Amino acid sequence: MSLILIIDDDPTMRLTLSRLLKKQGHSVATATDGEAGLIQVKEIQPSLIVCDWMMPGMDGLEVCRRLKSDPELANTYFILLTAKDQIGDIVQGLESGADDFLSKPPNMNELRARVSAGLRVYDATHALQVQKQLLEAELAEAAEYVRSLLPANLAGEIKAESCFLPSTQLGGDCFDIYWLDDEHLVFYLLDVAGHGVGAALLSVSVLNLLRTRNLRKNAQLGSTDFRQPNEVLAALNNIFQMSNHKDMYFTIWYGVYNRSTRLLNFASGGHPPAVLVDPNSSSKATRLRTSGLPIGMINDIDFESATYKVAPNSRLFLFSDGAYEITMKEDIIWGIDSFIRTLVNSCPETDGSSLDGVLAKIKQTNGHGSHFDDDLSLLEVRFD
Repeated sequence: MSLILIIDDDPTMRLTLSRLLKKQGHSVATATDGEAGLIQVKEIQPSLIVCDWMMPGMDGLEVCRRLKSDPELANTYFILLTAKDQIGDIVQGLESGADDFLSKPPNMNELRARVSAGLRVYDATHALQVQKQLLEAELAEAAEYVRSLLPANLAGEIKAESCFLPSTQLGGDCFDIYWLDDEHLVFYLLDVAGHGVGAALLSVSVLNLLRTRNLRKNAQLGSTDFRQPNEVLAALNNIFQMSNHKDMYFTIWYGVYNRSTRLLNFASGGHPPAVLVDPNSSSKATRLRTSGLPIGMINDIDFESATYKVAPNSRLFLFSDGAYEITMKEDIIWGIDSFIRTLVNSCPETDGSSLDGVLAKIKQTNGHGSHFDDDLSLLEVRFD
């Protein structure tokens, strides 16, 4: 049984409508004016409202505007009861959010037809809303699962901290850091193009594959040496071809640090450069990047590695493009140059993480407030 609320200052009209609707099998509540009607709407949450246009104090248009501006009540079907029949009046009612109109005095058959149609629309909209909420809950659960796979902070002579700010959709950012053996530290960050469950599943698949941490021959990576970034990227490229993964591809930056020699061996496939901040260097920030296509675009291609000597007290930052492709309030993209300046300026003089300062600047810059158009991942490695 559907619950219908009648809002009308005329007691005769309230009684007439109430009797007609009850004869049609509906449950009916009434309110004598707009203010009382809005209070009652929040209390009983009816499926449909029949509201008089012309009432003292708050008229039907204002009732409709306030109702439709409340996300919890906006799906309530709203019928304006009116003697007005001019096109301009109808347009005004529709612009206020009214779903339908009913002429005064109401015809019983017309009332039955319009209420029945309105309730069908409400039921369909409500069902879609429930499905949307279930989907959002599932996506949130999936995002939490992806977050649970991300690495914990690293302590010791080399420290690492990270942050992951997902967009409104499930995305494809993923990163990891771990000791491959006593000498070699592996860290990487990847970004699957696009959003949704498919992108997340692909990123998790890569994460799980690389976490085998096995230098010996295995079924998928063959004889790939995890200490050689170019070999790792070539192997991933052959395994995750777009043609086998619904045309999805990803970018990646992969590095291996040797703590005895302080040499960083790295390679990238279409990914933004890693940034090494050296407080004792005149340039302060060095962009570390090699040429290479995103993973999965073309089969059987070679990737190149490069080596860099890491100075003491340096900081290395890995990030996805969501960290700097941010639209500011002026509809201007912030850009990677501004982001790198923020990385340099946020580094504390004493040992400690830079991430809080970087995130504060990003959130301040973002023109959409707390909403981000893309996933934002950031990994900081400190070489003491």
